[in-house]
Amino acid sequence: MRRCLAVILFFSCVFAGEAATGRIIKVLPHFLDLQGRHTLSPSLFDRDAYQAILRQHPEQRSAIRFDIEWRSKTAPVAPLKVQLEVRGVAKEKKPAQLTLEKSLEPTGWLGRWTSLTIKGEDYRKLGEVTAWRVTLWEGNRLLSEQKSFLW
Repeated sequence: MRRCLAVILFFSCVFAGEAATGRIIKVLPHFLDLQGRHTLSPSLFDRDAYQAILRQHPEQRSAIRFDIEWRSKTAPVAPLKVQLEVRGVAKEKKPAQLTLEKSLEPTGWLGRWTSLTIKGEDYRKLGEVTAWRVTLWEGNRLLSEQKSFLW
């Protein structure tokens, strides 16, 4: 009887102080051409074909955009933010790293898309992207992360 009571008390304490739950569902890095487009038509097939062309022809690129799908089911106790860390190799073969952050509003049960774009001088200094990591934070608490294979 005492063991049963102890187990019930333990689990009630564990679940009583639950903070926000959130996760990153999907991360899609897209190159943008000189006109700021990532595709020429709404077709997913055309988008993938155009991304392959942009990968092969860096002179036709102006930026890289990371489209991030995320979800937060419960109300956060601290502000939510998404953080993008990107590693690249510049033309001088020197490694470069860049970090971007964006504040978020809670979504409820439905997911939401957020975009972070690296363009201009930051994009030129970063060079060819070799690895990336996207993290979802509630204040200083890490909720979720997705990263590329080489991270």
